[in-house]
Amino acid sequence: MEQLRIRIVGHVQGVFFRAFVRDSAIQLGLKGVVRNESVGSVEVVVQGEKDKLQRLVALCRGGPPLALVDKVEVSKEKVEKVFGNFKME
Repeated sequence: MEQLRIRIVGHVQGVFFRAFVRDSAIQLGLKGVVRNESVGSVEVVVQGEKDKLQRLVALCRGGPPLALVDKVEVSKEKVEKVFGNFKME
């Protein structure tokens, strides 16, 4: 299992981006959390198999129809805590 931290920058709040990520992650069988950041971006901490994580990153580059993604930052992290499911905060 791997863990990624994904930060999505652009017009990504108020356009159902978190719900899009949550639904996509659940469909892919991933665990983690998605939340809005105070600076207007969206942050995702996600765990799972490498190929499924890369699929989620690709989906984040597009986002839901109303989103306008300017940048997606991805960093690999050490798994310190295993998430039980995928939730939206």
